[in-house]
This record gives sequence, C-alpha cells and structure tokens, in this order.
Amino acid sequence: MSHDRHSELGIHPLGEGEPQQRQQMMKRARLVLVVVLVLLAAGAARTLVSRAADARALEAGTAERAKIFVRVAPARSSAEGQTLALPGSLQGFVQSPISARSGGYLKRWTKDIGSEVKKGELLAELDTPEIDQQLSQALAARQQAASSMELARSSMARWEALRKKDAVSQQELDERRSAFAQASSNLAAADANVERLRQVEGFKRIVAPFSGIITRRNVDVGDLIDPGAGRALFVLSQTDPLRVYVNVPQAYANLVKPGQQVTVTQSELRGRKFEGKVARTAGSIDAATRSMQIEVTLSNADNALLPGAFVQVELPLKPSGTLLVAADTLMFRRDGSLVAAVDEQNKVRLKKVRLGRNFGLTVEVLEGLKGDEKLILNPSNSLAEGDQVEPTLEQPKDKAADKKAAS
Repeated sequence: MSHDRHSELGIHPLGEGEPQQRQQMMKRARLVLVVVLVLLAAGAARTLVSRAADARALEAGTAERAKIFVRVAPARSSAEGQTLALPGSLQGFVQSPISARSGGYLKRWTKDIGSEVKKGELLAELDTPEIDQQLSQALAARQQAASSMELARSSMARWEALRKKDAVSQQELDERRSAFAQASSNLAAADANVERLRQVEGFKRIVAPFSGIITRRNVDVGDLIDPGAGRALFVLSQTDPLRVYVNVPQAYANLVKPGQQVTVTQSELRGRKFEGKVARTAGSIDAATRSMQIEVTLSNADNALLPGAFVQVELPLKPSGTLLVAADTLMFRRDGSLVAAVDEQNKVRLKKVRLGRNFGLTVEVLEGLKGDEKLILNPSNSLAEGDQVEPTLEQPKDKAADKKAAS
C-alpha cells in the first residue's frame, strides 16, 4: 500500500520503533493477566482448602460432642461384710422421776439441775403439818390402847385367881380373857397406824434412790405438793453407763445378736467414736414398724455423751457373699430395677436386677449380674440400649486412708 493510499484512508504509517513497543505492551498485559489469574486461582484454592478444613473440624467436633462420657465402677462381692448405720437416742441407764409420797408445802430444795448426787442424799424437804398432827394423834391413841390393854391384863389375872377359888364363873373369866385379847389387838392396830404415819412423815424428806445427775427440777419453795397429782419434783438419771434403743429393720434383724460390738458416733463430737455392746434384743418384729428393737449399753465415764442426744449406731454385719453395687448405679423404670453395664465395645447394656438389702451407699444384687460387669454411675434417664459411650473407671476409695483421715 502506498503512502498516498495511507493518507486517503487516514492511517499513519508505523515508525521504525513502534512495533517493538507494541509487542512489549502485549507481553506486559499477558503477564498481568497471568498474575491476576494465578492470584484468583490461589484465592479460590485457599477458600476451598479452608472450607474443607472447617468441614473436617466441624465433623470432628460434632463427633466429639456426640460422645457420651460416663464413669463406671465394678460390682464387688460382700466378702468384707457391711456396716449398718441406724439412728438412736441416748438414755440414762436408770432414769426416774422423783415424786413425793407425802402432801404438803415444799420447805426447801438442796439440789438443782446438773448436780451430781449420791444414793440417799437429800434433794428436798416438805413441810407437812397435817401429817405431823396425825402422827401425834396416833401416838395418843396408841397410849390409850396400851392403857386399856394393861387394865384388861390385870382384870384377867384377878379373875383367874378368883376362878381358882370358885368365886367367879367360867363365863366371867372367858369374858375377861376376851377383853384382854381385844385390847391387845387394839394396841397392835395402834402401833401399825403409828408406824404408817411415821413412814409417811419420813417421805417429807425427798432423797435420791440411786447415784446420778439431776436433769430436771419442776418445783420451787412454797409449792403445794399433792401426792395424788403424779407431779415429779425431780428427774434423776444415771449417766454412766448409758442405754441406746435402736430399731433394726426386719431384713437385718436375724444378723444382730446380744454381745455384738457396735460403734456410736455423735455429729457434734467430731473425731470421737464410742464402743458399745448389744445388751439384749426384743426377739420379735413389731408388726406396725416391721423392725426389732435392740438395746445397746454404752460406757460414758467422762460424761462426754448426754442423755437424750441423737446419735448414729453402726452395727457391723457378717458378710453374705452376694454382689454389692453402688446405690447410684440403679435405674428405676417401668420394667423394674435396672443397671447400665458397659461391654467390651463400650456399648450400653441394660440389665434387670433383683435387689436385696439396702446398706445406704451400697445395695445387694441377688439376681441379674455375674460379677464382672462395669456399671455406669449416675446413669441419665435418656440412656438407652446400645448407646456408644466413653467410660472412665472410678477408682475405689482406700478404706484405710478414710479411717486415718477420719481419726
């Protein structure tokens, strides 16, 4: 194409360096395009990798949260025996209300609550003017009866002498003898009445029938004491030894025998244990409570225990050889009593069991377990057969360490 033709078409002919500049621009454009494409591909790849990682993390987190973590404990045999803890109340070995036999006004009292007294020691004294007057009257009546008897005696002696002389009849002598016998009986009755009133008057001195501690005083000076009202002036308790009465459930009644050693504890006396002994048992089951009452004798030489206090009595029982499970492994559903065991594949197996005696923290299982199962502690209500779980074995407590810590 000629220069003229280019001029007509309005196309300017290329200079000598322009083709090279255009090629360089094209190369730069292609390079920028490639860089942009690489950056876009890298961003896309990064997004895909991040999403895949997030998906894997989400899947792993979901699987981790879907796991059920449980604590398990093995069933064990009751070869070591069990300890049955029952509540009881302390009582004085001898505890008696002290009442008055005589009526009158309280003149004075010598012992107050908390006082230690010996047998025969004076506790209080009554003012009994009526009984004093009755005793004086009885003494006078006795003197009259004695005088009458002496007169009857002398008359009988004279009539016997006259009868020997045949001066009186036998009938008259018999009458004198009868009068003497009647007078002797009247004197004996007067003596008995005097002795009775002296005994009643002696009751105005209230004395301790045994050694112990005054635990209650219900009267004060000037109170009117009526022996027929049944009002106790004092309550006296013997605090060494003490008695503890405990009601043992029917399931354990056959395991408790007289002479068995027991341990008594009181929550207020931390770290102290008192050894006692089963003195006697009722030997029968109360039909109302289905329990048997036993009496425990407990030494209290230092008076650390107080009558009336609430205590816990621990009765050691002989081993029965049956399986024991923790009480918090039991599940109670419509099918009855169940336990949740974990098999070798860490899957839940619900097993129905028949329970025996309840020892508080542990329960006997009579049927339903072999003895090598791992039982889930505190199973949830939603736990079902075949659930996958992650078990953690509960370490058994060291009894020796527990005893050492308790002491």
